[in-house]
Amino acid sequence: MAEAAKSADPAEQGLYEIRRKIYPRAVTGNFAAIRWFFVVLTQVVFYGLAWLPWNGRQAVLFDLASRKFYIFGLVFWPQDIVYLTVILIISAYSLFLFTAVAGRVWCGFACPQTVYTEIFMWIERRVEGDRPARMKLDKAPLSTGKVLRKGAKHGLWILLSLWTGFTFVGYFTPIHGLLQSVVSLGTGPWETFWMLFYGFATYGNAGWMREQVCKYMCPYARFQGVMFDPDTLVITYDRERGEPRGSRSKSADPKALGIGSCVDCNICVQVCPTGIDIRNGMQYECIGCAACIDGCNQVMDKMGYARGLIRYSTEHALNEHLDSAAMFRRVFRPRVLLYTGILVLVSAAAVVTLAHRVPVKVDVIRDRTSNSVDNGDGMVENVYRLQIMNTDETRRRFTVTVKGLPDVVVDSRELPAELKGSTQRMLPLRVKAKPGADAHGSRTIEFSVTATAVDDTTAAPITIIETARFIVP
Repeated sequence: MAEAAKSADPAEQGLYEIRRKIYPRAVTGNFAAIRWFFVVLTQVVFYGLAWLPWNGRQAVLFDLASRKFYIFGLVFWPQDIVYLTVILIISAYSLFLFTAVAGRVWCGFACPQTVYTEIFMWIERRVEGDRPARMKLDKAPLSTGKVLRKGAKHGLWILLSLWTGFTFVGYFTPIHGLLQSVVSLGTGPWETFWMLFYGFATYGNAGWMREQVCKYMCPYARFQGVMFDPDTLVITYDRERGEPRGSRSKSADPKALGIGSCVDCNICVQVCPTGIDIRNGMQYECIGCAACIDGCNQVMDKMGYARGLIRYSTEHALNEHLDSAAMFRRVFRPRVLLYTGILVLVSAAAVVTLAHRVPVKVDVIRDRTSNSVDNGDGMVENVYRLQIMNTDETRRRFTVTVKGLPDVVVDSRELPAELKGSTQRMLPLRVKAKPGADAHGSRTIEFSVTATAVDDTTAAPITIIETARFIVP
């Protein structure tokens, strides 16, 4: 029994992996510059857009309380859910396209997890130093200096996380009012919860879990493999050129020594944020950040070797020794062209639909609680409710006419009605007509609702036609 249990231990231990802390080394190079460009771009957009004014409000505001989304000059109502569907379709096909062309390029350069991890690691390096210094600090016994450094790092992380949570909530609650509430400690329970929750998620994901999110929590890492093919650009190690590995002096001739270009310095492993060795082949943990390419190129430059031992390439290019031109020709294959075509068509349709969207919505509802009335003078009266939505931010004046029966008129003290931008109103209407002595039952009438811009005399009027049933007793 003891021998059986002993033999089972290795198998049981292999089911779970105890996390090994990764100390990514700082790296510079072309891809590092690109990555930081996206870090700055995404954060300028995220932190700055909430403060951008537009028509007396912030440019982007998802007002859940009033069920309206403001995106620059556009206002989206619940009836515009089709545009959310279009956004999801565009996002899905963009993901398919980017993955088919260049693997996990989104993960490596623009994913929020990557972006915030990069920012948090930048803070960590400024406070604790680069890889060797951080490793030494963690192994050192507890001291005042260690507590101060660790405390300063986590303090900066927490401040950034809380500001991130505040900005996130500022897209759903007007951010100027939210700031005043925070300063006066008067935020509501939901605002407080989401600021703390989003801040805690940022602090935990980017500060503590880091590569664990990419490796185990993100579903993209699990299904990305089915979206790759032999012509997908991925980060690869040129085994023919690099093997066998071996250390050597800068002046040594690798051919005379019978070794490849890889000097086995492990820089590619040290700079990897997920701690993998790209020389072992493509792995699902690779997020495509290209840090290993920059690190290896620096070593190749120091040794006087050609760059590209680790590079973006494809399986076909490596196996068939294709040059760059041939490789890129195969990247733009039918699958990629199909994704691109669908993406262009859906995007173009969305733009055209938005450009021709009518900013006025009208709904005519017959008041079923009120019976049709014969006034005794040949006039029959029906009561309606006219729901008007002024969906953009232009103030408009609305007039209503009706036709379809003899001597039909609209009687309402609330007409003409004036609506401010992004508002709606329910108007009671009485419609009177003289259908004739022998006309009974249900008749079709036609409402014509005309909206005229109040402040812009050059804007053309908008006319909406709606039909309704008129009951003759």
